[in-house]
Amino acid sequence: MGEKHAQNIVVDVRRVEKSFGTGPERIHVLKQVSLQAHTGEILMLVGPSGCGKTTLLSAIAGTMHVESGEIEVFGNPLEKMSGRALTRFRAKNIGFIFQQFNLIPTLTIAENVGVPLLIQGISSGKALKRSRDILEKVGLGERWKERPNKLSGGQQQRVAIARALVHEPPLVICDEPTAALDAQNGEIVLDLFRQVARASDRAVIIVTHDNRIFSYADRIARMDDGEIIEVTRQSQQEAPHFIHEHAL
Repeated sequence: MGEKHAQNIVVDVRRVEKSFGTGPERIHVLKQVSLQAHTGEILMLVGPSGCGKTTLLSAIAGTMHVESGEIEVFGNPLEKMSGRALTRFRAKNIGFIFQQFNLIPTLTIAENVGVPLLIQGISSGKALKRSRDILEKVGLGERWKERPNKLSGGQQQRVAIARALVHEPPLVICDEPTAALDAQNGEIVLDLFRQVARASDRAVIIVTHDNRIFSYADRIARMDDGEIIEVTRQSQQEAPHFIHEHAL
């Protein structure tokens, strides 16, 4: 990865705090968290369950408000945006892949994938073509007319990934994107993420427990008890590989 990429900040999290509950039941989930994501990289957030990874991801996505601190995405301070402006900003700039697939059961998988394009005003014909193209890339091109209930959990996960990537957002954020995938399909998906992250103006942030995919990261941020405890840069001397012997 070229040095110039590391100097372009996509996400800048500064001293962010978040808690849930009140009084003695109050739980501090994020504690003075600071973190940056850069163009041209895959950044992975790892750590034990309950350490704050998904909360941090939701804050970066603008779907959860924080109590203090600042989050800028492409130089835009999220906390200063109105609800409507934030919704428009997310639709244009961020691709979401969360653990809940959130597919619309009455639509075909191609129609599901095309929803972000329709929101941006792209015609249904062009949206369908782009949807079918990216479904082909995740191995579901021949099933584009089917409804989500005809697919396995892993296949629905690939549809959700295709939907997040179809409008080519400059920032892709993912919560356990490979948890439902076997080794072969996990490798397909991680190769797609790598293609996205290689672009000089784009980045990918992944929350994961899946140690099969750590080799795809450019940097790994380790969290524990609501804090970033370590950020390490991965060696990219060897091509990343999905560890087949530990397939789900």
